[in-house]
Amino acid sequence: MKSKTLARLLTSLGTLLAMGALLAASAVADTPAPGYEEFAGCPSPSENPTIEACLVSTINGGHFQMGSKDVPITNPITLSAGISGIDGSLIPNSKGGLTPVKQQVPGGIIGLTGLDWLVNFLSLEGLKLYAVTELAGKPGNPLIEDPFSLPIKVHLINPVLGNNCYVGSSSNPIKLNLTVGTTNPPPPNEPISGKNPEVVLDPTREGVILSNNGVFVDNSFAAPAASGCVLTLFGFIPISINGLVNSQSDLPSPAGTNETIQEFDGALSFPSVVYP
Repeated sequence: MKSKTLARLLTSLGTLLAMGALLAASAVADTPAPGYEEFAGCPSPSENPTIEACLVSTINGGHFQMGSKDVPITNPITLSAGISGIDGSLIPNSKGGLTPVKQQVPGGIIGLTGLDWLVNFLSLEGLKLYAVTELAGKPGNPLIEDPFSLPIKVHLINPVLGNNCYVGSSSNPIKLNLTVGTTNPPPPNEPISGKNPEVVLDPTREGVILSNNGVFVDNSFAAPAASGCVLTLFGFIPISINGLVNSQSDLPSPAGTNETIQEFDGALSFPSVVYP
């Protein structure tokens, strides 16, 4: 199993690094060493001395479908944090967490709202719709959980929608349970399978474990209704269009009718390596 393999590698590499640390200087810096910049979201020992390891996981492709909207993942999304030595939880610093990356939504703003007349008022760029995935709670740890929990909310971005149009919230998130195994969704969805990554030592960087070409899947989650979507007419008359967005997107969408497939790569190291 992926989590057991990585745990063994984590323990072995940690032992070797601990032995090397006895001979190394104890200076600590908040800027990662050259070549380890991707771990900048992991707290340094001076920021949080309980951090046991540094983790970066990047979603490079796949898709996210909720209701009738299916968004391809074309721009990489990175989750970076440190792993607590107390409870195994992920703890990011100010540079970590989930990167706010825009993914273009097929159909644009007209497909989301059904308001065909917008084409007469907006530019080609103004007709585009973007979705940004944000954390909506504390994520699980993919090294020790399978499936691992990832509570999210999706920010729908277009000037027509106002600044706070979301599917999901911190109080009512989309609760993903991502697995490299096989799902067991309620109908009408059928089981789908992910893929364990290839775990290797980085040949170019000392003290780094890579997990390449993995696939996370989940088709058992529910998607709540959109909220906070406001069309402002004439620049000063706000009108809620939550109903339009939800009817055009088939939201809320119950468990068994949504799906995400996420192709990922990951990297693992240690604070003593990232911040020598």
